[in-house]
Amino acid sequence: MSTVIQTNGLSKTFGDVAALKAVDLNVTKHAIFGFLGPNGAGKTTLMKLLLGLIQPTGGRATIFGKDIVTGSVDIRSRIGYLPQDPRFYEFMTARQTLDFTAKFFFTGPQSAIDQRVNEMLDLVGLADKADRPIKGFSGGERQRLGLAQAQINYPDLLILDEPAAALDPIGRRDVLAIMERLREHTTIFYSTHILDDVQQVSDTVAILNKGELAAYGDIRTLLDGQGVVFTMDIQGNVAQAQAIASAQPWVAAVEMVPQKQSTQMLVTVTDETAAQAQLLRLLMADEDLVVSNYGRKTAELEDIFMSIVEG
Repeated sequence: MSTVIQTNGLSKTFGDVAALKAVDLNVTKHAIFGFLGPNGAGKTTLMKLLLGLIQPTGGRATIFGKDIVTGSVDIRSRIGYLPQDPRFYEFMTARQTLDFTAKFFFTGPQSAIDQRVNEMLDLVGLADKADRPIKGFSGGERQRLGLAQAQINYPDLLILDEPAAALDPIGRRDVLAIMERLREHTTIFYSTHILDDVQQVSDTVAILNKGELAAYGDIRTLLDGQGVVFTMDIQGNVAQAQAIASAQPWVAAVEMVPQKQSTQMLVTVTDETAAQAQLLRLLMADEDLVVSNYGRKTAELEDIFMSIVEG
């Protein structure tokens, strides 16, 4: 697939502070690229570099094959941007806001602009509220309006800064659904700290920590790279359970986590087929053990994120 964003050793320092350290990324066309990290990791710095708001200290980056420094004006004409906290003229309606924005990009007849505005209102589910003043909009409705505004110029790339950060679960669901629909028309590069959202909609994920790229790749590959782990609740002789599991040649690690009335055992295996066939049978054969809630542990992006951030 063709490349939309490519960075090579991209870095930025502010005085003695290295905000971004030699980041290499490749974002392909029509991808949803989730970009995350703790506060101060360098996410905002990278987005500002891509938007041409600041210039890099080292390395380089291209968007649509154009250098982000020398081609910034051309690049920005093809980008839609949603800040974390979009602001609007409160007295205007959603329709007036989109019409106002569209006229910065289009010089055709008003009928064509009206058609584009209506398309965007339908896309984000605001057609029934199009003529109400924005001052009465909820947080989720404002965020959806911001997405419509960012998409009004048919951008080839959408850069979204924390698009669902301040929303309730329903608002987050609506924003994620819109992002899924927009995938057909554009490439989406977005920052977030909501790990569940990234796991739901992203193709690729990058994790920044202290300015460095700590993890990067296809989200399925990253999750599978955590290994196959079986989890179960054990009551009785937990030391014996640990010994039985650890003795198997296909077991890589055993972790025991005390619970209120039992102990959770996490068994990382190298041979999933052997584990499925033998692990539970071996444990239940011991009369001193009671096993409940047995199953394969679902890989979570949060596990990767926390292990990186906590070192």
